[in-house]
Amino acid sequence: MKKNNTKTNTKPNNNNTKSKKQDGKLALKLPHTMPADLRTAIANVPAVKAKWGDLTPLARNEWICWVTSVKLKETREEHVRRVIEDLLNGKRRPCCWPGCPHR
Repeated sequence: MKKNNTKTNTKPNNNNTKSKKQDGKLALKLPHTMPADLRTAIANVPAVKAKWGDLTPLARNEWICWVTSVKLKETREEHVRRVIEDLLNGKRRPCCWPGCPHR
């Protein structure tokens, strides 16, 4: 008799990102919503808007968290500017940032 060598994934799901199925697709509920200043900045540059639409939901969440996690208004404005610049330069996630701690 042959032994079944198929492994079962027993690793627990440790992420707090909730998901549910919508129209047969997995829809993620992410911890951040798009702030108005970032939405406006992205909408004003068609090339960035297209690149934003091409990002995964988790990548968009990373950018949003990166923008909203700062305390000073000047830093936030700089981050919004950097999102536009970095997306135009082909970056898909914020550089040198450990990631969203909220998911």
